[in-house]
Amino acid sequence: MNTQFNLEIKKPCLENYDQFRPTEKGGFCDNCQKEVIDFTQMNNKEIVNYFKTRTTNNTCGRFNTQQLRTPFKSPQKKYLNFFTGLGLTLLSFFSITPAEAQEQNQSTKKVKDSSSTEELKNKERITVKGTVVTEEDGLPLPGASVILQGTAHGIQTDFDGFFEFPKKLKKGDVLIISYVGLESQKVIIENKKSATNIELKVNMEYTSCVIMGEVAVKEIFKSKRN
Repeated sequence: MNTQFNLEIKKPCLENYDQFRPTEKGGFCDNCQKEVIDFTQMNNKEIVNYFKTRTTNNTCGRFNTQQLRTPFKSPQKKYLNFFTGLGLTLLSFFSITPAEAQEQNQSTKKVKDSSSTEELKNKERITVKGTVVTEEDGLPLPGASVILQGTAHGIQTDFDGFFEFPKKLKKGDVLIISYVGLESQKVIIENKKSATNIELKVNMEYTSCVIMGEVAVKEIFKSKRN
């Protein structure tokens, strides 16, 4: 079982970090008489380890904004990511572009016989499922929105960033994937191998700035996925 948690700074500190006296883990704030931990120099594994082993609940820290938006996973046992190594295979199914990129023109072939057209449409319907993760660390994003462009059809990812789209799609359909604070992505269904079930992995990117203040740790869920 894995525990996921978010880090939050409810009241950002306005003190000048550059004027703090350097310490082993960051800087010392004379105003608060506390050490401020510089988490901007840590990777996710180091951050998780810090909060697992810290001796006080009262921590002041300095973070990049993406670190505060990213769910951190504290594994209690080793697990395999089902989507590991899937990226190269997905290139034959999907083309992923930024949300603001210009849509590609799709050519269609008209079929005169109506019964043949209906049969062809049914064969082309695809069940689409996958996971939405962060670009930097590959961590799942629960609550990401997945919408079929131009419609009200959509779904949100579960606790593990996983989704199965509720409506069968066809070649040329476009999914819009969005998450608060991250750049939206477009996924164009290409399905070059004519599969009836396809899976994808969507990487979400974000920009960052530095925020400093007292840290709140919020456990958001426990996942039973291995």
